[in-house]
Amino acid sequence: MSVLHLLGTAGEGGAETYFVDLVTGLAGSGQAQAAALRPNAARQAALASAGVPVRELRFGGPLDLFTAPAAGRFARAHDTSLALAWMNRAARHTPRGPWARIGRLGGYYNLKYYKGFDALVANTEHIADWIVAQGWPAGRVHCIPNFAAPAEDARPVDRASLDTPDGVPLLLAMGRLHEAKAHDVALEALARLPDAWLWIAGAGPEEGRLKALADGLGLAQRVRFLGWRTDASSLYRTADLCVFPSRYEPLGNVVIQAWAHGLPVVAAASTGPAALIRDGEDGRLVAVDDPVALAAAIRDLLDDATGRRALAAAGLARVAGEFSREAVVDRWRDLFAVHGAG
Repeated sequence: MSVLHLLGTAGEGGAETYFVDLVTGLAGSGQAQAAALRPNAARQAALASAGVPVRELRFGGPLDLFTAPAAGRFARAHDTSLALAWMNRAARHTPRGPWARIGRLGGYYNLKYYKGFDALVANTEHIADWIVAQGWPAGRVHCIPNFAAPAEDARPVDRASLDTPDGVPLLLAMGRLHEAKAHDVALEALARLPDAWLWIAGAGPEEGRLKALADGLGLAQRVRFLGWRTDASSLYRTADLCVFPSRYEPLGNVVIQAWAHGLPVVAAASTGPAALIRDGEDGRLVAVDDPVALAAAIRDLLDDATGRRALAAAGLARVAGEFSREAVVDRWRDLFAVHGAG
């Protein structure tokens, strides 16, 4: 019996990256799977290399009457016993049939799309509690965290390739160029750190505004906008510190990934990072929207190599104990088994 994953978004982002990580991790455990998704060459290639059959579907708006039936035919062709919908658009088109339907939620989504589903899986306890508070039976709500993709044996990026001097303190910010990610706060903090440089990896609608802000703050020489990158491990290996100032963040996968690469983290205390990080033990937390506090925490760590190493070691220990691929894949497979897809 097989699991059918449905992903209705075409772009690149944290959820889409983790979709590939989890599906390929499950494939490595021997789980039978297939995937229905909007066209995306890189995603399709990654799934194909893991031996996961893929069907391209439109996943359009409310007037799309073709995706759900096509997904149903694909499900039957692969002996599906469980359909797993990743986010709202996929849930809208997840067909009914002789299979369980489960929604995977990485945020506070509109639950109308999951009406009639058998269970929901949240990636944080806070989201799971919120789902129950909306009226879902607690016994049908599960929490399975994201795992840290195994830290690849990646070589650091050559700083010269991005016109960055060797030896300068290098900060790394990862995430979509969106207001919620608060890259503007990172830039304002950088203005208070005259010896540091900042790489921002991500793409999105705020690119023009952020570049203009960097120019206006006199930071153009010390900031590099890297765009969407597929070499995250190499970036983590290169930086001295990960900066994660998100205003809104249900989980904070960047925190887990930084930990997995032995990179210390300074984050804003939005919901996800505040639940993950034990301030002063495995990372540093500062107030949301406070560039002065962010700069001060960064300065403290840049001046304290021993402290950075201690935070990095504690983060690695958290990953080994709570966020390893093996542990999380086992939890998903246990859930699948309950619904006949083990």
